[in-house]
Amino acid sequence: MTDPVIAADDAARTAAKALQDRALTADEATLQLLFHQARTHYGWQDRDVSDDSLRALYEIAKMGPTSMNQQPMRVLFIRSEDAKDRLEPCLFEGNRPKMRTAPVTAIVAYDLNFWEELPKLFPPNPEASDIFRNNATAAQVNAFRNGTLQGAYFMLAARAVGLDVGAMSGFDNAKVDEEFFHGTSIKSNFLVNLGYADTSKIFRRLPRLGYESVCETL
Repeated sequence: MTDPVIAADDAARTAAKALQDRALTADEATLQLLFHQARTHYGWQDRDVSDDSLRALYEIAKMGPTSMNQQPMRVLFIRSEDAKDRLEPCLFEGNRPKMRTAPVTAIVAYDLNFWEELPKLFPPNPEASDIFRNNATAAQVNAFRNGTLQGAYFMLAARAVGLDVGAMSGFDNAKVDEEFFHGTSIKSNFLVNLGYADTSKIFRRLPRLGYESVCETL
């Protein structure tokens, strides 16, 4: 009888090889959607974001790689007026109207106790959770790093399902954590406004650093 783990590994390798053999690259429309013409948005149309769109967004974002498949990101979608009332005092003054007019604001957070899920998420090493169980520093570093990676995947996934994105860091993390995550192991990272942009509110694209300023090959 075939070992199901070996069979699953073999199937994964076959699928990866088949994808590699196709030599796919992103077409120009995809690059425009995700990067070249995508913008950070500040104004929003009065248009709802469906639950199906939010679910589709997450189903894409969860596929991005994290160390040991940790997946520490947690997301709280702020949509109702009551929830916005609770979030507004945590934001810097200039960011409050951006949040209030966005159909949805995602609190992108991370779980310091992500390691509790590792026996399920990282079966190649059933003892992986022991690395973090009694090491709060390692847990925090890994949760923040991989949660931030997942937050980046989250924004690209939002664009991929047709939503516009406006990320914000101008808020008080401690206030957000107290208001929404009190008594839990979850900590806020950054906010992402989601919806359909009012493009009249954007301005010129700001400069990006060139390859020579950033990259080096040794």
